[in-house]
Amino acid sequence: MEKFGFLSFGNYGPGRGSKVVDAHASLHQAIDLSVRADELGVNGAYFRVHHFARQQSAPMTLLAAIAARTKHIEVGTGVIDLRYENPLYLAEEAASLDIIADQRIALGMSRGSPETVTRGYESFGYTGSKDPRGADIARVKFDQFIAAIDGEGIAAGDPRMTGSDRPQPIRPLSPGLKNRIWWGSATRDSAEWAGRQGVNLMSSTLLTEDAGIPFADLQAEQIDRFRAAWDEAGHPGKPRVSVSRSVFPLINDLDRAYFGSTDSDQVGVIDGYRSTFGKTYAAEPDVLIEQLRADAAVMSADTLMLTIPVALGVDFNAHILESFATHVAPALGWNPADRQSPVGAASVIA
Repeated sequence: MEKFGFLSFGNYGPGRGSKVVDAHASLHQAIDLSVRADELGVNGAYFRVHHFARQQSAPMTLLAAIAARTKHIEVGTGVIDLRYENPLYLAEEAASLDIIADQRIALGMSRGSPETVTRGYESFGYTGSKDPRGADIARVKFDQFIAAIDGEGIAAGDPRMTGSDRPQPIRPLSPGLKNRIWWGSATRDSAEWAGRQGVNLMSSTLLTEDAGIPFADLQAEQIDRFRAAWDEAGHPGKPRVSVSRSVFPLINDLDRAYFGSTDSDQVGVIDGYRSTFGKTYAAEPDVLIEQLRADAAVMSADTLMLTIPVALGVDFNAHILESFATHVAPALGWNPADRQSPVGAASVIA
């Protein structure tokens, strides 16, 4: 583990004890927490994307606002639901965000999570899926998105405007943007697919399969298969891999009151699939260090995303991040964002 960030599910609502009662609070607190995290050297601020729910649904505006207020932290998603997206407009947004953020982005995307509505993407105008879960159109849209950010010609030029009918790319283009795109994978097979596509891997706290082995070992196998597929496809360089975990250092009595008990791996059914869920880690820092060192997937990945209890507000979540940064992360190989070589803007922006 070289980097760590926080993954916010963005939930808001007037629930008991919630400090995030509405969308205004959710968005502004997301920005404030990201600024606090940037000051701590935390490497990333990532947000789940859900439609028809009290969560973040239009992430590009939020990520641009965070990028404008921070200096080092990576801003991203975990994940954008491609079933709801126009891939060409998304490509324009992604390139614009990449430029604003000086290449500090990590956009995770995939078919998306189980919905609160039935085939909600069809209400957005995206029909034609023959898959009950819409995975087929998500893959097609991803191909179109990648082609667009790579600068391929999309629409025939009007000779009266461009001098020829040569296909024109989307604008703006941000060189190397594909290197900052991630595929959100919940299976070993989809991880191999991501490796063949030449994009980074974002693995979650659950896998929609059950192989009868501990979650961390199953996820480590997923990562191994992703990297093998990347190498077999002949892609240059080394891909990035992230995993997410619920991790709470117990530093004071309030921490113990909230997270004093832990759980273990669980197997259940989600979205019709028998799935394996990762456990929550909550312990004193020295115990956490040993537990996370024993987690094969955490140690195999370069980036760890800490899922945070959003409803507890900015101050408490900043405390969690600071506790992890101070007492746990250095022992796992953490390289703070403000000590890394600056990314800098691309030398040529089309």
